[in-house]
Amino acid sequence: MTSLIASAPSLYSLVADSAASPSALQISPVTFKSLMNSLLDVLVEEQIPAQIWAKLPRGDAWQIELDRYIKLADVAQGVYLFKNQRDEALEDSLSANHKSLSGSVDGGTQTISNQPLLHPSSPISIQLAADSPLRREYFLLIWSAQFCGVLVAHRSKIVVPSKADDLQTTFVPEEDATEKRPSLMTFLALEQATTRRAISALPISIDPALESFSSRWEAALAKVQPVQASSPFLEQLLIRQVQRQEDLWQRGSHYRRQAELANLLQLQNEELVSAIRLKDEFVHTVGQELRTPLTTMKTAITLLNSPSLKLPQRQRYMDLLVKECDRQTALISSLLDLVSLDQMADQASIQALKLMDIVPGVVSTYQPLAEEKGVRLAYTVPEHLPAIACLNTWLKQIVIHLLHNGIKFTPRGGQVWVRAKQQDDFVHLEFKDTGIGIPTNEIPRIFDRFYRVRQVVEDEIDGAGLGLTVVQQLLIHCGGSISVKSRMGEGSVFTVLLPIYKVTVERD
Repeated sequence: MTSLIASAPSLYSLVADSAASPSALQISPVTFKSLMNSLLDVLVEEQIPAQIWAKLPRGDAWQIELDRYIKLADVAQGVYLFKNQRDEALEDSLSANHKSLSGSVDGGTQTISNQPLLHPSSPISIQLAADSPLRREYFLLIWSAQFCGVLVAHRSKIVVPSKADDLQTTFVPEEDATEKRPSLMTFLALEQATTRRAISALPISIDPALESFSSRWEAALAKVQPVQASSPFLEQLLIRQVQRQEDLWQRGSHYRRQAELANLLQLQNEELVSAIRLKDEFVHTVGQELRTPLTTMKTAITLLNSPSLKLPQRQRYMDLLVKECDRQTALISSLLDLVSLDQMADQASIQALKLMDIVPGVVSTYQPLAEEKGVRLAYTVPEHLPAIACLNTWLKQIVIHLLHNGIKFTPRGGQVWVRAKQQDDFVHLEFKDTGIGIPTNEIPRIFDRFYRVRQVVEDEIDGAGLGLTVVQQLLIHCGGSISVKSRMGEGSVFTVLLPIYKVTVERD
């Protein structure tokens, strides 16, 4: 059974009030751990017999150096580990299958029971009272013939959400984690009188089973008198070294944050430069695209004013004007659709749509155009397909652009059909035609703005080159995708994946 310890004075306050105590150090958990490990390293490397009283943050990383010392055969004269009740409860829950806590475990921590005294090298786990002033302190007390010392730190109280309460008493030693941890107010004294007072101030047990341990502490203090190896000069020298290490760590942390910020700003700057460059290219391309039909129209109008122009030629130029007007209208409409996409995406609310409510209507609209060209148009959309997540206007535009493309590039006698099926968390919508196909080297570019496939069936009006770009952007905004397979002379297959609509359950 784990023993409770009566309330005791704060070790931090006791050392702070000591006449020989140096000034408090404000250091990071990283520096505190480094200093603690340095003291333990001396004991390990020199194999110095000593008694140790310690209260450490939770985590195996804090226990490594102490475990090294404990494992030295016949060296450790006594190791006493103080723990908060919450820490002890956590460890008990993790080892609930071990009903007996009094047995010896290699390298482990034992708790006190009404059993005979354990071997001196066996670490003894002592649970503090819930209201103990030591609950917010960490310390390492060393008493040996060679040297003695006390390292004690106090952590400030932090208000955190209840789910994160356990994080308050845990310091992760890695720099990335501790940079966000609060600093510790720390005292280091390598002086016999202060160390003795700190050990004597440790709480006396309210459990009779621990009275023998208190007696052992007093006997060890009386029997072993440390050599006063350290002087105020050496102590101040060590403290200055700790301060310098802390300053270097803080500077390194500051510089790392500055470097991370600089890298972030550089990435943002590169993105902005790239966006500006793309915008400039877009504006330049738009200007060229608008200029081309205007130039053709201006030339046709000039020729129409010729008095010697014959009727067939006049009709040809009139047809050319109509064609270029249609091209200009298509270009402007596509540009407006493309430019308004981002604004629409910010304001739009994704809806649950059934393909059967959209696809048949669009197909019937394009049926006369297909019949006029001599192209067979059909669709297969099962009624049981789940609803997809998209906007009504977006889905219509996607189907319109892909159907128009299929009919446009399919010669007379060909076929265009639409098929739909479910594929995992998506609805698979396929647009297949028996058209002229797309050259392999052009497939990666067909979704680029203003890109047009070079081959056009019969004398079809050359489009704006934005239809597939608009389709791709619409699908990106609704979480879908589009891909294409094509072979010259055999046709193309555009595959659209539309996400299935999922109902979001709101919780109180």
